[in-house]
Amino acid sequence: MPNILKAVIDLFTYKPPQKFKAEEYSQDQSQSSENAEGNDSQENTSEEIDWQKILRQADDQQTRENNQVSGSAANTSKQAKDGAASTGRPAVVIRRRNRQKKGAGQGSQGAGIDERDIALIKNGMVAPNIAVNIEYVKQKFSVPKNQDIVIREFNVAKRIKAFLVFVDGMMDKTVINQFVLPQLMDTANFKDFSQEDILDYIIRNVISIYQVSRIKEYSKIIPQILNGVTALFIDGCNEALLIESRGFEKRSIEAPRTENVIRGPQEGFTENLRTNLSLLRKIIKSEKLITEILPVGNKNRINCALVYLDDTADPELVKEVKRRIRNIKYDFVESSGMLEQLLEDNPFMLFPQVISTERPDRAASFIMEGQVVIVCEGSPFVIAVPVTFFHLLHSSEDTMLRWQYGTFIRLTRFLGVLIASLVPGLWMALVQFHSEMIPTPLLLSILKMREAVPFPVVVEVLLMEVAFELIREGGIRVPGLIGQTLGIIGALILGQAAVAAGLVSPILIIIVAITGIGNFVIPNYSLAMAIRIIRFFFIFMGAVLGFYGISVGLTILLALTCSMKSFGVPFLAPFTPKTRRSSDLIVRKPLYKQPVTGNYLDTVSRRSGLYHKRGE
Repeated sequence: MPNILKAVIDLFTYKPPQKFKAEEYSQDQSQSSENAEGNDSQENTSEEIDWQKILRQADDQQTRENNQVSGSAANTSKQAKDGAASTGRPAVVIRRRNRQKKGAGQGSQGAGIDERDIALIKNGMVAPNIAVNIEYVKQKFSVPKNQDIVIREFNVAKRIKAFLVFVDGMMDKTVINQFVLPQLMDTANFKDFSQEDILDYIIRNVISIYQVSRIKEYSKIIPQILNGVTALFIDGCNEALLIESRGFEKRSIEAPRTENVIRGPQEGFTENLRTNLSLLRKIIKSEKLITEILPVGNKNRINCALVYLDDTADPELVKEVKRRIRNIKYDFVESSGMLEQLLEDNPFMLFPQVISTERPDRAASFIMEGQVVIVCEGSPFVIAVPVTFFHLLHSSEDTMLRWQYGTFIRLTRFLGVLIASLVPGLWMALVQFHSEMIPTPLLLSILKMREAVPFPVVVEVLLMEVAFELIREGGIRVPGLIGQTLGIIGALILGQAAVAAGLVSPILIIIVAITGIGNFVIPNYSLAMAIRIIRFFFIFMGAVLGFYGISVGLTILLALTCSMKSFGVPFLAPFTPKTRRSSDLIVRKPLYKQPVTGNYLDTVSRRSGLYHKRGE
């Protein structure tokens, strides 16, 4: 017992923080560094390069090669002497020829490694000495610990040393085995080669690959290797050849899974960047369609492509998008979902500030309107900027139908947004604060149905809304058709059981069901999620202040949406601020009266609030 009391007293007794001791920290650091040095050298994951080790290993490799060349030359000389003694020919002439062969066999490989090669490597440039390049690449990729990095050493035309670097599994082995190595090692391909640039000769006469480029900076070579490109290094050359050999597995083109339409194309984006770009090129066959590829992520360095029309997109918008992408300081960017969070103007706003789509035809329509589409590697969704509220309510099917049908569908969606966000809050305010507005027969029926319900109206509404959200989320996570069946059957059984048990009233089941159906009408998933959250906000405002709370909530929501901007474009444009040419908002016009492009996507000057005119 005394020990327990002492422990409790010590727990609630204030203890001053211990002072930092620099000597103990330095001792701990020295001990940890000694322990780290005692580990295997291959387990060093630091990005620092041991230049002395590169120089030492390259010198050792060069010495071994020279010794092999000298040994083979000595054996040849000895055999020549024996042959001369047996035939009676003078050995002086043969000895002179052997000296010439020895000098020719060494070439640039016999030259010693000096500090200039290391100086080039330190500056991120390819060194002429192949031994230095091999050791640098091995240390950069942690070879041999990193086992999917392949370094293939060989001799070009059986004379000049060279090596290939590629990532196993990300390249097409057929390209390497049939179109690169056999042609480089065949001496017949170099019978017309003189002392000109060997890299230029290989590009023009030897390698039959459609895309080959010369690069001398390692900062450009290494990312290309990690993307599936093969790098060729040749002794005596201060540049490397990047050979297009990408051939990793990818998913075939399928129908979109999240944006189904009755009329329209049935092709969806995949996780492959080149495939997605080709789908856009297939729709927009214009020489003004620009594609710029930028890396994203400090460590994983995935590629994202900016696609826009050069004569339609605002140049200031393009510059702003590229500036935000280059300024991303995040180690791991997996897909477009993470990228859009890093690009948006205000991360604390509830509504989405970019729009994502899985359909190439819809992405092409965004490009034609002057937006910038960002295609991210590894994601079947592309994002378009800037975005307005009306973009989130539109669907690609609207333009595939006649204008009367498209207008009716858009009005239905707008009504679904109002129902999904306001109906539960209005019901809460009407029952608790404004029951005199309900007709007397309906009021008596409501009171009769609520006689057996033991909870207040707010608890009843929140209970059913949370149950509906759980059923919907569970139906999404369960794979296949079982998930849809689970959602429908679960809602029916749960609602019937709740009414039979007297936990909720039957009219509330109808209200929750209408609210859920209205939420399903919204075509954009991010907007639907925002409406689901806003619904709880209006439930709270209606439960506390009635219709006055609903009015206050609408005012706050409208003020926030009016202050939102997506890459300088107001969220409610072109409704507010009003522009000269407004695109179709809710009522769809006939196609011959509807302009494809408009000036409402021009970036807004933050000082004056006026739109920039195109061409200024």
